[in-house]
Amino acid sequence: MKTERLLGWLPFLWLVLLAAVPFILLGKVSVAEQIVAQPPFTPLFGPDGLQVSAAAYAGLTEDDLYLRAYLGSLRLAGIATLICLLMAYPMAYAIARAPERWRLPLLMAVILPFWTSFLIRVYAMIGILRPNGLLNQALQWLGVIEQPLNLLHNDPAVVVGIAYAYLPFMVLPLYAVLAQQDRNLIDAAADLGAGRWRRFVTITLPLSLPGIAGGCLLVFIPAVGEFVIPALLGGPDTLMVGRVIWNEFFVNGDWPRASALAVVMLLILVVPLLFFERLLGRRS
Repeated sequence: MKTERLLGWLPFLWLVLLAAVPFILLGKVSVAEQIVAQPPFTPLFGPDGLQVSAAAYAGLTEDDLYLRAYLGSLRLAGIATLICLLMAYPMAYAIARAPERWRLPLLMAVILPFWTSFLIRVYAMIGILRPNGLLNQALQWLGVIEQPLNLLHNDPAVVVGIAYAYLPFMVLPLYAVLAQQDRNLIDAAADLGAGRWRRFVTITLPLSLPGIAGGCLLVFIPAVGEFVIPALLGGPDTLMVGRVIWNEFFVNGDWPRASALAVVMLLILVVPLLFFERLLGRRS
C-alpha cells in the first residue's frame, strides 16, 4: 500500500520540481530590477525587507515590440496547429481503420522522426526549402517554375517547420481516440440509411473531439514559445516571443523583463487550457 501511494505521488513530485519550482523562480526574477552584477537582478529580500518591483511588467507596455511578439507567436502557432490538424486527422483515421497487423508499423512510421535530433530535423527543412534545395529543384524539373522561389527565412517557412516538427503530437492523440471508437455505432447508422459523410459528421467527428483538443494543445502550447524554428527558418521580420525572450536574456541581459515575458506567456497559455478543460467537462 505504501509503495502504491509513493508511486502515485511521483508524478506530482515531477510536476513540482520541473514545472512549479521553475515558474516560482521566474516569478521571483520578474519582480526584481535589472542591475549590473551577478546575478543581474536585485534580490527579493534586501536590507529594508521585501523588494518587489513591477518595472519589468510596466516595460512590456511601453514598447509595442512585445505585443507584436505575442500576437505573432499566437498567429503562427495557431496556423501551424490548424495545418497539423488537417494533416493528422486523415492520417490517424487511416491508421485506426487499417488492419490490425498494419497499425503498429504505421504508428512507427509516424514516431520515427523522434529518433533523430530535433535540430537535425530543422536543418533538414533548410535543405528542402532553400533556393537550391530539393523543393525548388523538383518544381523546376517539373516545369512549374522557372526561377527558385523564396521559401526560406519568412513566416511560411516557420509555419511549415512547426507543422513538420509537431505533427506526431497531433497524430497520436487522434489515433488513440479513433481506435477506441465503437464501430457498432457506425454500423448501426449505416443500417439506418446514413451515408458515409453523415456517419462521419454525426458520429466519428464528435466522438473524436477529445483527441482533437488534446492534439491541438500538445502542438499549440510548445509552438507559441518555440525558439529554434523561428531562429533558423524565420527572417528578420519573423517576430515570436521565444526569440524576444532569448534576446532579453542573452543580448540585453535584462533578466527581469525576460522573466516577465515568460510569465505573461504562461498566463496567456492558461486560457486555452481552461477553455478546453471546460469544453471536455461539459461533454463528459
